Amino acid sequence: MPIEATSETYALHCMEIWGGIEPAESSVATPGLDLWVYSRPFEGDDQGGDVHFVTLCGGGLITRVVVADVSGHGSSVADFSAMLRGLLRKHINHKSQAQLVGRLNREFSELAQLRRFATAVVATYLTSTDELTISNAGHPRPLHFAAHSRTWTVLSPTQADQEGFQNLPLGLDDETQYGSIVVKLEPGDVVLFYTDALIEAADSAGQLLGESGLLDLACMTNPSVPSPALAGRALLDAVAAYRGDTPPDDDVTLVVLHHNAAPSPRLSIGQKLDVYARFFGLKPV
Repeated sequence: MPIEATSETYALHCMEIWGGIEPAESSVATPGLDLWVYSRPFEGDDQGGDVHFVTLCGGGLITRVVVADVSGHGSSVADFSAMLRGLLRKHINHKSQAQLVGRLNREFSELAQLRRFATAVVATYLTSTDELTISNAGHPRPLHFAAHSRTWTVLSPTQADQEGFQNLPLGLDDETQYGSIVVKLEPGDVVLFYTDALIEAADSAGQLLGESGLLDLACMTNPSVPSPALAGRALLDAVAAYRGDTPPDDDVTLVVLHHNAAPSPRLSIGQKLDVYARFFGLKPV
C-alpha cells in the first residue's frame, strides 16, 4: 500500500539534535541538504530497534546523520538511543567523526556487555566543502545517485581506504578501528541510508531482494525530483510490491539525503544568542 505524503518540512536549528527510536515520516532540512526520514517499528510498535538522528552544529556548517540497527527491542535499545544522543551532543561541533565512531563502539561494548550488537552508519556533511564523510560499522552500504551522470552506485571503501581498518558491528570488539570514505556531493546528488529490512525483503518464492536488487529498484526511481520524499516513497512502494502480500518482518528505516548545495545562512543576533544558550547548557540540545 503506498505511503501517504507529509507536507511540512522541519528546519533544524543550530545546536539541535532530532530523531530517536519512535516512528517517523518527516522532511527535515539543514543548510545544503533536504532529507526525508521514514522509520516504522516492527508490527506498529511505539518504539523499535532502529535508531535515527540528524544533528546540526552551532554555526550551521556541520550536519550529521546516524542510522543504527540494534539487536532486540525495549529498554536496551532505549539505553543505546540515549547514549547515542549524548555522544552526538558532545561531538555536535566536531568536523571529524572519527572520535565519535570510536567512542560509540566502546560505549556500546560496555552497554551491551557483549550480549548484543548493533550496526550503524555515521555520515557528516560540511557545507564549506560539500563533502560527505561516511563511516560504516557493519551496516548495509549506502546508495549514491550522481546527478551529473544520472547513475546509481553502492558507496563502498576502496582497498586503500580499508587498509588497517575494519567495519565490524558495534559491540563486538571495543578496539576496532573504523575507516571512512569521502564523497564530494554535486547539486542534485542523492544518498540513501537504510536498515537491512529493505535488502532482506523476500518475494513469494522466498528470494531475498538483496543489495543488488535494491540498487535495481533505485535505478527505476526518479531522484531528480525536487522532493526527496517522493523518491523515498517510490522506493518503499517498489520494495513493498516485491514482497507482495507479505509484511516486513523487521523494523524499516530509510533516510533520503538530497544535496541542494545551498550555503549556510548568516545567523542573526537572536540566533547566535540561542546557540550560546544551548552550548552553555542554558537550553536543552
